Amino acid sequence: MAALTSKVIWVTGAGSGIGRAAAIALADEGATVVLTGRRVEPLNETGALIGPNAVIKPGDVGDAQRMARICDEIADQYGRLDVLVNNAGINIPERKWHELKAEAVDRLLATNLSSAFYCVIAALPHMRARKDGLFIHVGSRAGWAWDGPGGASYITSKAALAAMSHSINREEFINGIRSCIFNPGETVTPILKTRGVPMSDEELARLLTPRDCADVIRYVACLPARVCMSEVMLTPTWNRSYAAALR
Repeated sequence: MAALTSKVIWVTGAGSGIGRAAAIALADEGATVVLTGRRVEPLNETGALIGPNAVIKPGDVGDAQRMARICDEIADQYGRLDVLVNNAGINIPERKWHELKAEAVDRLLATNLSSAFYCVIAALPHMRARKDGLFIHVGSRAGWAWDGPGGASYITSKAALAAMSHSINREEFINGIRSCIFNPGETVTPILKTRGVPMSDEELARLLTPRDCADVIRYVACLPARVCMSEVMLTPTWNRSYAAALR
């Protein structure tokens, strides 16, 4: 029997990148995977790659009421929500302080941070009722090391996401609930397209892939309930921040 058979897992940002790869990996372990994102077509593409274990529930993660409805629908339909993978995230082209505009910062924080709060708030009552549950939040090495090209607003959102995850463990362990902040380094995902300077094929080949990240998410999801992996980091062997420092 697969490790996650009978489990119900909700993945946000499931239409591409790490979210899509994670959804596929979790379904491969037998889980029913609920796919959420703003655009229906990419979700349908992910669902087609998964098969009958995929459930499409589109919505803007920045809409707290919509996230609450999706969570309630999951609980009503399956009677449980075992894991939430808070993966939805964006970056903006304006990375330097002299470039930042309030509207862009608001949009980034709504997607990267506020949405994670909305989904956790929606999920916690269902997990508390069963005295079991797991959150996996896709952060970033940039939010841990505070370096690299991510930019002020992105780095801040990911650092705050880590603090949020640890606060869940502090308060909810008595309810059997665990939370993990997963901090990948540079990964070949659509978010790279928001950078001003494109990377060469040689550089891209050295980065992490969404499948690399999905394997970590799958591992954390398959851990026994007595284990809380509170934080994990994954980086390319060829770390461009280290290489820049050597130069």
